[in-house]
Amino acid sequence: MDKVFIQNLHATVILGIHDWERVTLREIIINATMFTDTRPAALSDDISDCVNYSDMAKKLRAHAESAARMTVEALANDLAEICLQEPRVVKVILRVDKPGAVPGVDSVGAEVERENQAQG
Repeated sequence: MDKVFIQNLHATVILGIHDWERVTLREIIINATMFTDTRPAALSDDISDCVNYSDMAKKLRAHAESAARMTVEALANDLAEICLQEPRVVKVILRVDKPGAVPGVDSVGAEVERENQAQG
């Protein structure tokens, strides 16, 4: 299966369980690998046959910046579902990194793998 990806999408969000995290914006990093068949797009060379990664990045960022989720797990699941709303996406691996959340650690986060049940 072919893949279309979004790598290191930065978003400024409210995310966390602590009181200070509920009022302090922080940067997160989103990575999405969307499994799709790129052959129709390769044959037509037409964006309408593609998973439009620009539009998808805008949707992911907009949701992340408005959701104010408590956990990275919840946000990762939300974002995976957004990817699966695109009919051409059969499966997605979605990762949310929360850099600097734990002292002495570069990043923590969650990665989920979801399939479009209608297709997969």
